[in-house]
Amino acid sequence: MKTFPAHKSAASGGVQSFCVNLGLTALSVLLFVGAFPNLLFEHGFPFCAWIAYVPVVALLYRVNLAASVVWGAVYGYAAYGLFNYWLTAFHPLAGLIVNSIYLAYNAALFFLLRLAITLFPRRAYLAQWLIWLAYEYLRTRGFLGYSYGITGYSQWRMIPLIQIAGIFGVWGVSALVVFPSVWLGAALGSGEESNHGITQSCCTKFFSSLKLQAVRQDSRTPWFRFLEWMMVRLTSFFRTEKVSAFAWLAALVAALCYGLAVPADYSSAPQAHIALIQHNTDPWKGGIDEYRSNYMTLKRLSDEALAAYPRPDMVVWSETAFVPRIYWHETYRDDPSSWLLVKELREYLAAQDIPFVIGNDDARKDPAKNPRADEDYRVDYNAAMFFHQGTNTAVYRKLHLVPFTEHFPYHKQLPWMYRALVNADTHFWEKGTEATVFSGPGFTFSTPICFEDTFGYLSRKFVQNGADLIVNLSNDAWSHSLPAQNQHLSMAVFRAVENGRSMVRSTASGQSCGIGPNGKIIAMAPPFTEAWLTVAVPLVKNDTVYTRRGDYPGIVFTIAACALLLSGGLAGIITARRKS
Repeated sequence: MKTFPAHKSAASGGVQSFCVNLGLTALSVLLFVGAFPNLLFEHGFPFCAWIAYVPVVALLYRVNLAASVVWGAVYGYAAYGLFNYWLTAFHPLAGLIVNSIYLAYNAALFFLLRLAITLFPRRAYLAQWLIWLAYEYLRTRGFLGYSYGITGYSQWRMIPLIQIAGIFGVWGVSALVVFPSVWLGAALGSGEESNHGITQSCCTKFFSSLKLQAVRQDSRTPWFRFLEWMMVRLTSFFRTEKVSAFAWLAALVAALCYGLAVPADYSSAPQAHIALIQHNTDPWKGGIDEYRSNYMTLKRLSDEALAAYPRPDMVVWSETAFVPRIYWHETYRDDPSSWLLVKELREYLAAQDIPFVIGNDDARKDPAKNPRADEDYRVDYNAAMFFHQGTNTAVYRKLHLVPFTEHFPYHKQLPWMYRALVNADTHFWEKGTEATVFSGPGFTFSTPICFEDTFGYLSRKFVQNGADLIVNLSNDAWSHSLPAQNQHLSMAVFRAVENGRSMVRSTASGQSCGIGPNGKIIAMAPPFTEAWLTVAVPLVKNDTVYTRRGDYPGIVFTIAACALLLSGGLAGIITARRKS
């Protein structure tokens, strides 16, 4: 009988093991992407999020610490490359930068998740749960803060479930959704006979049965055996870990009961009628002729909204909807063509008897912030301006700018990156300093601009300062992507629920809509069309726990994860010294 050298058998096993690891990683990437709005599912398939991380958690039981870093890097780059595929349309470097950041983040994350298995071999999944939640919170902080892909946002259309965001923020929803992944991953990954989870022998038997499928003429056999193996693993794991499973189930039932009990009828509340103007163009494209054409579209749509019933209390144009810069050209008049267009706008606004909110690039001369005479001391802000009968009564300047593409404060430390961004035609803005609250017609409101409504702390700050209504101005037209616009909308929904306030969104190309205090979308203009939408939103002013306390669950998760890893590491060191 022919035999094979041992090294060939080992090589075959290594290739097979690599393929299994790659398959688990790819499956997890697809589940993650599928949970959020994507090209196949317009609103995402939220169930995917509940099991999205099962394959990679199981994978971590198969590999060592060094390999976990590699697979984490692969997962991070692939997941965000597919999830945020539209970023390259935003900026030539955006996709590469974000994918590389999440390559590094997930390499570190997977290392810590694998370390938890070493430190806590019996119940590593509990530590992994805390680590994952801490990671989600920490990656929204600081210069690189980015909220896309937070697990809880995948549930944005599950209205009863997301009501707990009024207590815990999006972090409470993430905590519920992430837990099944780590529990099931541990059930399938850990085994009685081996600490390496989905063992090589089991995988070998499964794939061998697939090869024998044609011979046996029974296509059900290998899959049946695989499902049987899964059931055995889950049943065995449940016997020892049923307490945590029941605790999660109780928390889920409690969250749903709370969500169903929260009032959803706001018919008795006073209403604001807001006209949202969607001009369906990227306002920065072209020159003065294109700017004028865009202005004429904005004006026409506004006139249609003003002539319709019910008449709006306020008209809102999207982020930087009007170009050129109103204050600059009205004050310095260094470009006659731009000044004439600004003059036309001011005359139009002066003839209106209701206020307008307009997104604009607010440029001013400010030697204190820009001492360079060769740049005319010019400073630019991404701003929202409140006009009443032609007078600009108040201005809000964007507080949280998009990293790399709207600001880059490290030009001295990383001059090569700064030059690359400038050469790629990056438009840098200065940060604002005040969370402005505008006094509208019978209500107060604040205007987070585009990227800002993806961060809970900002809308919370506006509401704490007295805003009755959140008015978001966005421009996602550059993406040419419905998934991009829906991903953005999915996060905006949580800002309404977290603060118990209605929200309206005026966007360049979608999703222009009104959102109730419970996160339910009241009305929406069709995307990628010229449209106006007058939406009646209830004015509710009940402050929530989240408004008062903020992102405390994220902080608690982070402290708990750090304390657990530190205590586990110290305990391991002490045990090793005693043995030696």
